[in-house]
Amino acid sequence: MKEPAARSDALEQIVADFDLLDDWDDKYRYLIELGRTLAPLPDAARAEANKVRGCASQVWLETRVVPGGAQGPILHLRGDSDAHIVRGLVALALAVYSGRPAAEIAATDAMTLFARLGLEQHLTPQRSNGLRAMIDRIRAEARAALAAHASTASGPAA
Repeated sequence: MKEPAARSDALEQIVADFDLLDDWDDKYRYLIELGRTLAPLPDAARAEANKVRGCASQVWLETRVVPGGAQGPILHLRGDSDAHIVRGLVALALAVYSGRPAAEIAATDAMTLFARLGLEQHLTPQRSNGLRAMIDRIRAEARAALAAHASTASGPAA
């Protein structure tokens, strides 16, 4: 799987900032600060249907699919967690995926980027599993949006 092809300016800045930090305590603090930048998730979005399974902490992801014309549907994501570092991981995942075409999301495994940042070696196994569950959920929603788009694009059978 590939790393995000056309990174957003926000994601580029996050990667650059993360690369500047040598100490993992500083990197954890940076993740916590990223989490603080997330817009508050409305209580209605903290529904059971938005809960990510496989996370030790509580994580919610809300997906809004917008028609994208020829490029297919675009996914806009919002998320939150009850744990500070995990909230930062949610912010990082949203920087990778939110506002992108579903086809790009489905083809992009953010775990490649996260491994390059060193997260794989510095997260607990539970957080790593939760991060993988979050990425899998986002990509599954992108595939579902693509399938729905394909069925409506082809129209009714003659």
